[in-house]
Amino acid sequence: MARILLASDLPALRQQLAGVLRGPETTLLEVSSGFDVLPTVRAEHPDLVIADLQIGSMGGVAVCMDLRLEASYGAVPEVPVLLLLDRRPDVFLARRCGAEGFLLKPLDPLRLRRAVATLLEGGRFEDDSLRPDPVVVEAARPQAVRTG
Repeated sequence: MARILLASDLPALRQQLAGVLRGPETTLLEVSSGFDVLPTVRAEHPDLVIADLQIGSMGGVAVCMDLRLEASYGAVPEVPVLLLLDRRPDVFLARRCGAEGFLLKPLDPLRLRRAVATLLEGGRFEDDSLRPDPVVVEAARPQAVRTG
């Protein structure tokens, strides 16, 4: 039985996540403030925290950093964090704060379930859905220079 904590100040986002993740093998906990994540982790010991980057009070990056700090000296159990990002440049923040995974909005059920399953199994998940395709540029051939 997986225990998942959803942290977002948007009821519609929490409902969307719950609709995808709810099931007989999952218990969902919800908070609407980033400040409520740490006390809930202390009391409920979830297996995964899913945090929206843009929570009005204490966003997802701050939540993740707070959990990492508290876990570093044993105040709370280590728990993987899945950050929900708004744009591709936010990937830097997700990696920097130590989140085990991130998803870029808009969310779709397949990516969300895959990310959650990967993190619950102890892996890492990086969403590459909006990563630009690499562009191959051929180098110009040097031309001989005539002198004299």
